Parts: sequence; structure tokens; C-alpha cells
Amino acid sequence: MNFSELTLGQEIGSRTLEISRADLIKYAGASGDFNPIHWNDRFAREVELPGVIAHGMFTMGAAVQLVTDWVGDPSAVTAYGTRFTKPVPVADLAGAPGAVVQILGVIGALNAEAFTARVDLAVTLDGQKVLVKAQATVRVA
Repeated sequence: MNFSELTLGQEIGSRTLEISRADLIKYAGASGDFNPIHWNDRFAREVELPGVIAHGMFTMGAAVQLVTDWVGDPSAVTAYGTRFTKPVPVADLAGAPGAVVQILGVIGALNAEAFTARVDLAVTLDGQKVLVKAQATVRVA
């Protein structure tokens, strides 16, 4: 990839993220985040959630995978941030994903002096944004 070939508004790609309850269990083990809102329907409903929800950092990390795949080098991502706007409920469906999140990446800004691109990510569930201002800055050769 060459910086001079990038343009504002250019799509870098899209992906569909299928999330299962098993994914949440694996993430809990890896992250150490065993909050019951991520595995216990009864508890999640008691705290006024729609049911078990995905970890916010799981959703955030899975979304930026689109950027790292596009740039080909995870270390080229020099900054990444977002705001969480809606939970991602993950239904308990045997053999099927409990949630399907759509991710689209677009070049939102270019800095010719630093050879960086800001990639804006649209992260949605059922057409509703679950992350806003999801932006990754990428160093491009």
C-alpha cells in the first residue's frame, strides 16, 4: 500500500462479525473480565440489560481487526479510540451466532506530512451504531 494511492472517503473494506456465547467465554478467560453481565442472563436482566452482552473491549478489538488486516501490520496502528453507545446483546442460540455486527472502514483523514491515515469505522448491530467515533490512525509507507 502506498500513501499516495489513498483518498478521502475511500473504503478499506467491510466485515461481518458473528458473536456467540462461546466467544464471550473465551474472551472472559483471556481478559480476566468475568462480570456476570457477559455470561448470566438472569443477572444481566436484573441490572436492566436486555440479556447477556458482549464485552465492550471485545467489540472494540474485533472492529479494529478490519484495519490491521487492511494495513497488513498491526504495529502500523498508532492510535485507536471509540465511544460505546449501545450494548451488543448476544442471544444463546445453539449452532448460530447470537449477534451479528457489521463493520465498515473508510478513510476519514490523511496527513501527508506524517504519512498517516485516519480510518473511521462504522460498527453496527441491526442498523444501530454500537460504537461511535471509532477511529484508528495508521502509519502508511
